[in-house]
Amino acid sequence: MTIEFADLQSLTAKVVAAYVGNNTVSVHELPSLIHNVQAAFRNLGEDKPAPAKSELVPAVSIKKSVTPEYIICLEDGKKLKMLKRHLKTVYDLSPDEYRAKWSLPPEYPMVAPNYAKARSEMATKLGLGRKRSAAE
Repeated sequence: MTIEFADLQSLTAKVVAAYVGNNTVSVHELPSLIHNVQAAFRNLGEDKPAPAKSELVPAVSIKKSVTPEYIICLEDGKKLKMLKRHLKTVYDLSPDEYRAKWSLPPEYPMVAPNYAKARSEMATKLGLGRKRSAAE
């Protein structure tokens, strides 16, 4: 797809005017902005090879992602007590998909260790997990 020179100038002027009208641009940045917009219009419709899949880089090191109080999400670096819901709602990943994506072991926790311990103790105090007696 080729764009006529007059159309290219007109489109570039409209885009640059709209951008400058809504953003602060110095006089020295204006030629670069015009050039970049024109180049973008010229490159429209050109088939370019897909960018090579880059190596995944976690937000924090895997070793530092599990602490007693929280788990740090490798996707965005958020500190969470429970990772499963965050992964599903934000990234649409299941725990198994997350572990596979980051090459994590199957026993990699989805809940902070201290939080899991506190929940377990609370459940035990409430009597959850015990069999009911015959009288009940």
